[in-house]
Amino acid sequence: MARRSEPFQPEAPIVPELAAGAVVVQVPSNRVLLLHEKEEDRWCLPKGHVDPGESLAAAAIREVREETGLRAIHLDEELGEVSYRFFRPAKGQNIYKSTVYFLARTEELNVRPESIFDRFEWLAPAEAWRRVPYETDRRILDAAIRRLGLPSSR
Repeated sequence: MARRSEPFQPEAPIVPELAAGAVVVQVPSNRVLLLHEKEEDRWCLPKGHVDPGESLAAAAIREVREETGLRAIHLDEELGEVSYRFFRPAKGQNIYKSTVYFLARTEELNVRPESIFDRFEWLAPAEAWRRVPYETDRRILDAAIRRLGLPSSR
């Protein structure tokens, strides 16, 4: 199965993408939702593109709902922004992606992942921190852990 992304290719054209997402915390357990993307074989936070004219907050809520099936999402403050580059072979383009993350809370537990994900887990924040493969995601989880007043992930 071909991967949807590959390492950055300096000779290929580059296009910007703006995305929004959230660290979804289940109340009252303070567990964090991670999704497993099957093609990339990695754990991630829910996120996705911002539509033209859409606010970052609206995009974050829409993307969390689309990717998780959760409906009762309360969006809190912004946690931070991360940027990274990668190559998208299907389009022959490099992508410079900036994603703004928010803290989100829900009482729901019944996740119905979008088809690009093959599983999900509600994890203690420190375990979620260990599970995500990228330092950028760990920085966002650290910010969420601080905002929730929970013990450090390290």
